[in-house]
Order: sequence, then structure tokens, then C-alpha cells
Amino acid sequence: MKILKLSIWMIGIALISSSCELLNPQPKSPVEAKATTLDQISILPEPLNTEASGSSFILFDALSVLSNPSQEKNQTALISGLEERLGFTPELIENNLDYQIALSIEPLRKEEKWIVDTTNEALLNEAYVLEISEKNILLKAATDEGLFRGIQSLLQLVPNQSMTEGEHEVYVLPTLKIVDIPQMEIRSAMLDVARHFFSVHEVKRYINQLALYKYNTFHMHLTDDQGWRVEMKNWPALTEIGAATEVGEGVGGFYTQEEFTELINYAADRHIEIIPEIDMPGHTNAAIVSYPQLNGNGKTPEVYTGTNVGFSTFDANNEEVYAFLDDILGQFAAISPSKYIHIGGDESHVTKKKDYIKFVERAEALVRKHGKVAIGWDEITQADISGPAVVQLWNNEENALVGVEKGMPILLSPAKKAYLDMKYNEDSEFGLNWAAYIELEDAYNWNPSTYFSDLDSSFILGLEAPLWSETIYDSASLEYLAFPRAIAYAELAWSQTANYNWERFKTKMKSHGSWLEKQNINFYPSSEIDW
Repeated sequence: MKILKLSIWMIGIALISSSCELLNPQPKSPVEAKATTLDQISILPEPLNTEASGSSFILFDALSVLSNPSQEKNQTALISGLEERLGFTPELIENNLDYQIALSIEPLRKEEKWIVDTTNEALLNEAYVLEISEKNILLKAATDEGLFRGIQSLLQLVPNQSMTEGEHEVYVLPTLKIVDIPQMEIRSAMLDVARHFFSVHEVKRYINQLALYKYNTFHMHLTDDQGWRVEMKNWPALTEIGAATEVGEGVGGFYTQEEFTELINYAADRHIEIIPEIDMPGHTNAAIVSYPQLNGNGKTPEVYTGTNVGFSTFDANNEEVYAFLDDILGQFAAISPSKYIHIGGDESHVTKKKDYIKFVERAEALVRKHGKVAIGWDEITQADISGPAVVQLWNNEENALVGVEKGMPILLSPAKKAYLDMKYNEDSEFGLNWAAYIELEDAYNWNPSTYFSDLDSSFILGLEAPLWSETIYDSASLEYLAFPRAIAYAELAWSQTANYNWERFKTKMKSHGSWLEKQNINFYPSSEIDW
């Protein structure tokens, strides 16, 4: 009788085991692994260290993602990115299988950080390790941010086209190990939404494009002579009057504070920090036409829809101006989690020098009052301010070096090298050329770390590529000027100097061009690339 019961029990166990195998079968690749080489790896920006092991991970519709409750946002980013590239949605499951991607938060071992001798936590937080074997993919980092950067590399490894093997459609990924960390703390792009207004949808589209190439900062130029673009409580005329125009007499527009918060959160989900800029004391006609008592010449101005600069100024000797700014900066500080507020400071041609210096000192003090760090264009170093304020080089290198002497780090945006609104050549459909023509090779072939030959690179906080909007007005015109140059600037800011290689970058850009086309990104087809 005991033998019979034992037999029945063993049969039951076998049935349960068989049932589990049927419910959760290990997937089997429909094709054999293939040989791959480093030449098939087209990640941009160039990772710090890549080792290919010569085989492949066959990606097909059995692909799954191992569930990790602490990584919900990153899992969503990974699955949606793969769905966009593959045409099917990988399943999120809780058990280990072959052909699976796992995300892991764990301290990176010392041998995985050998490549960079740094104690900079901001850089270490973005480091990641990506390992692809024939059966599984493991992405690990010490932080959520590091995992997100690694996800961008993994997504770029997915070929733009599948391979057909008999009845099967598969994607071939190389087996490899990547250890990666950024060179620069700030890798930024700027968009001028003041001269031409860009909608929430258009700004989100650009943020998505920047995230793929590991940008971590997005500077929004929110106010200028032609428009004021964010709602300010207590100051309704800023949007009723100041937001109603743009270059070329368009209808303008503005973001409510809720919409601006939506953009901030959208960028934050992609580990991008939005830095708001209120340009002053010049570039202020939109504010002054809304509230004429702020004007430095005592007159009531008219709205402005042209492209000249340097004709407007706040009144540096009027306490009403500082009360206005105290409220405005306080509102931005309350809704913006960024540690920075940009105070502009450029091209204040009609502001007397003593008034300019007084104004910048008062404005920087107000930024500090509200718990933020001021960034300003390089003219601000004429004032008696010091670090932690940041000087952003756009024009005058001597100004930037004066800032360093005062303890201010430099954010590099030299117009002749890094301005995205400069034409590629004389035939460019959009853009200006007052600083330079900047073809793709010109954008790539310089070294931000050694831009100042006698300056220690530790004073370089980062690189920003500004895009001023005198000649652009929608996503298509924006993308024409931004891409592919924004990818070049991403590599200069992320990759180590030793990994800069124009010939390799050109080769990789060819495959990225296919992805840009697939995304309907209106990039400039530079003749320097064999598209």
C-alpha cells in the first residue's frame, strides 16, 4: 500500500514538473549564432571600452525582459524602445529564461572602473557595463541613470533591418562587453523657444532624440526681445502681451506652469535636467513691453518681431525691477528641480557698464537667495561674482578665463565651433553664418578639453550646443540644423579624448542615418558621409 501511494505521489510530481515546463518552456533560437566583429558595433557616442567575443545574440520574438520591480521606468524605456525598433513587444516575465535582458543595480567592480581614474560621483553615476552572450543580455550600473545610459547603447545595437533565415525573421546582435563612463559632467543642448515658439510636443520630440545620444542637460532659452514663454503668476501681461509674438510676426505662444512642469518631468524620466534661462538685462523687450516700468530708458516700447540684438535693457537702478525678478526667479526655483538658473547677460549693448555690473551682481544674488546656482554668458565675468556661478563661453575667451580666476567653471559653447544655428555651408536651407560655417567634420574635429591650451581640463564643466531660432520654426527645420551635428557634439562630450576618431565616426554615422530616416528626422545629409 505504501509503495502504491509513493508511486502516485511521484507521478503527481512528474505531472507538475511537466506542466511547468509546458507553461514556461526555454525558448530555442530559430537559427545558429553567427560570427560578428567590432566593425558591426555602431554605438555613438563611442563607449570607453568595447570587447567583442566574436559570436552573436539572435534576437527574435521569444525575447523577454526579466522583471525587476525597482526598475519600472527603465524597463518601460527598454521595452518601448525595443518595440519601436523590432515591431514586437518583448514580454516582461519574472523567471529566468534564455534570450532575456536583465537590468541590475549593483556596485561596479573596481576592475570595471579601471578605465577612468575619477572620484566624480556625477560621472560614476552614469557609468554602466553591458554584457551580451549568445543566450542573455545583462546591463548593470550603480544607479538608475547609469542603466538608462546603457539602455541607449543597447538600443543602438539593434540593426535597422532584420535578417530572414528560412521562415524566420531575426536580428543579430554581437556578443560583447562594454564598460562605459562619460568624460564631461554636463552634456547639453540649448533650444531658443523665445524667437520662435516650439510646442510641448515639439520640445518632447527633441528631448527624445537627445536622450538616445546620452545628453543629460537641456537648456531652454525662454525669454528674449521677441517673446516671453512661461506663464508667471502675478504678471499676466508677460503672456498676454509678451508671448503673443515671435520673429516674422507669427502668433507666438507660451507654456503654462503646468506644461513647463510636464516638460521638466518628461525630461527627468530620460535623466535630462532642464535649465531655464531668463535672459537679462538685455534681450528683454518682451518683458518691458508687457511692463514698461521695467524699461531702462523710461519709454514705452513696441513689440518686436525682428532679429536685431542689443537694443533693450532693464533699468538697473530701479528697485521695481529687482522686486519683479525676485518674484520671477522664485517661481522658476519653485517649479524647477535643476540646481541652475541661467541669467543670460549677453549683448547688453545699451546698458551702461556700471549699470550692467550692478545688475548682474544683484541678479546672481537673487538666484542664490532662491537656492540655485547662476549660469551666465561670458560677459557676466565683468561683475564681482565668483564660483559656484558658471560662465558659459560663447564669444570672448578672455571673459571665460577671468571667470576661472574667480573660481567659476566653464560651460563651453564657442559659437565658431558649437553653435547649431550656424549654416553647414553657403547652400544650407536654414541657419546663419556670422560666426562660421560648421560642416559635420568641423563640428567633430576639435577637442573641448584642450580648447584652452594652458587651462587644466578640470575647469571645463561641460559642452553645450545652442540652437538659436531666428531661422527655424518647427521640428523639421530644427532637426535640419541639429542633426547630425548634435551627435558629433554628444561624442565630444561623452567619449574620452583618446577615443575621438573622425574616420570611425563617419562609418558609424552611416548606420545612424538609416535610423534617423526611419524616425522621420529631417537631418542634413552631409556630403562628408557615404549615406
